[in-house]
Amino acid sequence: MDREQRPSKLTLAAVAKEVGVSAPTVSKVVNGRGDVAEGTRARVLAALQRTGYKSPLQRKGTAEHRAVEVVFDSLNSAYAVEVLNGVLEHAAVSEMELILSVTGRQSASPLGPEERAQRMIDEGRSGMIVVTSAYGSAQLEAFQRRQIPLVVIDPLNPPPADVFSVGASNWAGGKAAATHLLELGHRRIAYIGGPATAECSQARLHGYMAALMAEGITVDDEFVSSGPFKPENGVRGMKALLALEDPPTAIFAGSDSIALGVLAEARRQHVRIPEDMSLVGFDGTHQAEESVPPLTSVSQPLQEMGRSALRFILRQMRGEDIDSRRVELATHLVVRESTAPPRGTNTAPPWASKVRGATAVGVTATTAE
Repeated sequence: MDREQRPSKLTLAAVAKEVGVSAPTVSKVVNGRGDVAEGTRARVLAALQRTGYKSPLQRKGTAEHRAVEVVFDSLNSAYAVEVLNGVLEHAAVSEMELILSVTGRQSASPLGPEERAQRMIDEGRSGMIVVTSAYGSAQLEAFQRRQIPLVVIDPLNPPPADVFSVGASNWAGGKAAATHLLELGHRRIAYIGGPATAECSQARLHGYMAALMAEGITVDDEFVSSGPFKPENGVRGMKALLALEDPPTAIFAGSDSIALGVLAEARRQHVRIPEDMSLVGFDGTHQAEESVPPLTSVSQPLQEMGRSALRFILRQMRGEDIDSRRVELATHLVVRESTAPPRGTNTAPPWASKVRGATAVGVTATTAE
């Protein structure tokens, strides 16, 4: 079918006639159904691309009403709020409507991956941003088969290579946190991380280990633990560390929320931060600034991560060719009053000066667009 022969309004029937299959078969391919032979699917997809056919989802996405669903595992954290603020800010200037959902409150949902993806089309959603949720490959692939624009932010499990993702330089951030403590003179440094299988937590752990090993320090297994990105994980980790015969002199917490739990347990056990033990968090949320003492933390550009994710969605909706499917934004260490040299040394802590403001220590990272 050449350009002159195409009908002014392209239909599934016209595409079906060109390929030599039935219209219902073409409909199945458009809607991502699995009951189509791979050879037939490939021919239909090629014809759809060649003819410029747009699915109902794509047509709705270019209409006046455009809606993107933003999925969180939980909204009970400063991290989630900061990311959401970034998405909201860019949505306002892009005239995009946002729909929020929380997977933690939908654990009993009867919808399987295929039904969940099909509902996106039926409800006219233009795309989806998934934030720190453990969406499985079956769910992500169901979205992709239906050509639903999708972006994941800091996924707990590694997404398929062809899924768009946004994150920060977690490895470099973890290394910067440990290096800061090493430069203060600490040698017994513990890590209380997020979920053991979470990609971002693994990267922070590996950065921490790299800094220690570069100084010839063996990482003590008793000094490394994992759990949810929540204060109770910090409480539990701090209890375990203080129960050791020779506790660490410093702790790197895998998130600010975890660090707040460490601070709470330190107060209960009369451990002074930073006089008795130094503490570094990760995220750079407002909670780090407002804690007592103010928390040294590796700052992520959380709002920019949200804005970048929505930009990715818009570019997919416009059908742009995107060279890189991964955006990794730089982190930087913000030094506040929760870190100091180990007790018994004469070196003054970096915040003990007439100017008590935060010091930003840059971390080099590659950013791909």
